[in-house]
Amino acid sequence: MAKKPLGTTAKTGEKCPESGVWEVVGTPSTTAPISEGEKIPPYRDKAVTWKLIQYA
Repeated sequence: MAKKPLGTTAKTGEKCPESGVWEVVGTPSTTAPISEGEKIPPYRDKAVTWKLIQYA
C-alpha cells in the first residue's frame, strides 16, 4: 500500500493514516510520533489538526 503524502492532515479523534512524526497546525505547535491506526491525540486538551511532516 502506498504511503500517504507528507502534508497529509488528520484531526483529533481520527485514526492515524500513516506512522510518522506529526506536527500541530497553528500556534502553539508541537510535534509527536504517532503510529498508523492510533487515535490522533488532542494538544493542550483541545481538538487540533495534525500534519504529517516525516515518515517513521
